[in-house]
Amino acid sequence: MATAKSKLLTADDLLRLFSEGVTGELIRGVLCETVAAGREHGKVVVNLAGELRAFVRPRRLGSLTASDTGIRLERDPDTVREPDIEFTSADRLPLDERVRGYSEVVPDLVVEVVSPSDSPRQVYDKTHMWLNHGVSLVWVVDPETRTIDVYQSGTATVSLTEEDSLDGGQVIPGFTMPVADVFE
Repeated sequence: MATAKSKLLTADDLLRLFSEGVTGELIRGVLCETVAAGREHGKVVVNLAGELRAFVRPRRLGSLTASDTGIRLERDPDTVREPDIEFTSADRLPLDERVRGYSEVVPDLVVEVVSPSDSPRQVYDKTHMWLNHGVSLVWVVDPETRTIDVYQSGTATVSLTEEDSLDGGQVIPGFTMPVADVFE
């Protein structure tokens, strides 16, 4: 945590640090460094992002980005979070709009893949931070338990197993994918 003597960082500082090889997120001005999460984590991200892209792109529903993108959620002090995958509808961010640096448009869907170093508290805090900032749908994918927890504001959390199918709900209507395929 920051002390009275430490300087809070800004989103611009975080971009500069990234160019110097420092990776992480900014939580109310405090750098939280991250490390590579491993091959299994990366495979899960690619499997899910690939299926989402194959559905979203031809329908021109919106845009998808993956790790290291950064979404600025708060200013002064700045908070920049990096979802593993995010979808922003074309209604919220036009497809032809270029965003340099961090987006300030809150995504419609955020996917967080649990990393080996993530504590349950960290996952809970990140999930609820997304929801509290207006994300409609959050999928928390756990490679260890091979489950996906689906969070939506105002509704009970749904836990999916490999026997279930994941769907895009009202955020990406018509999208479905067997949960087992996320982990193959």
